[in-house]
Amino acid sequence: MTSLAPGSPNPTGAAVSAEPTNQAHGTSAHAADDHGGHVDARLFGLATFLVADGMTFAGFFAAYLTFRAVNPLPADSSYELELILPTINTALLVISSFTFHRAGSNLRAGKQAACRSWLLGTVALGVAFLAGQMVEYFNLPFGLTDNLFASTFYALTGFHGLHVTLGVICILIVWWQARQGGRISQQDHFGLEAAELYWHFVDGIWVVLYGILYLL
Repeated sequence: MTSLAPGSPNPTGAAVSAEPTNQAHGTSAHAADDHGGHVDARLFGLATFLVADGMTFAGFFAAYLTFRAVNPLPADSSYELELILPTINTALLVISSFTFHRAGSNLRAGKQAACRSWLLGTVALGVAFLAGQMVEYFNLPFGLTDNLFASTFYALTGFHGLHVTLGVICILIVWWQARQGGRISQQDHFGLEAAELYWHFVDGIWVVLYGILYLL
């Protein structure tokens, strides 16, 4: 039997110790794969929710257009809606999509402070949109129950306003979690991506709603 000098490397021990290291590396890689699959599953779930939510809006749009075609309003029940404020609101939401995109780009580049600034800008634009919608409500020439057009107008814009409110809350949560040492970072930014996808969806719905209610 060959004796080993004190402090000499043990070939057998080295081989044994390398095996757990390789196993640990494989386990880590497997966990990373599982995490990646989990992220994909969550994105798929969010996309499914948005499709279902979009169908709800589509039902509202179809009902409004159908009633309008089959039962046109009397001349004295038709209203000319002001376009200035809704057009400004549309611009606010379109710009907010750009600012949210900039927030995501900065986070992926490792610029968390800039990301949080862009997120706050997006929140400000969303709140400005909601404020503009409230101003419009207070100045409309009709009430909720005056006729079919009025009821549909409040239902569509109110339902969309609820989505904008939820979106603003989500962005504030993302803003808080994107702080230094928070849950959202350059390496893990699913929360921001999910909120951004939802926000773009809400913006797109408003563009369609604006065209149907204000321009047709």
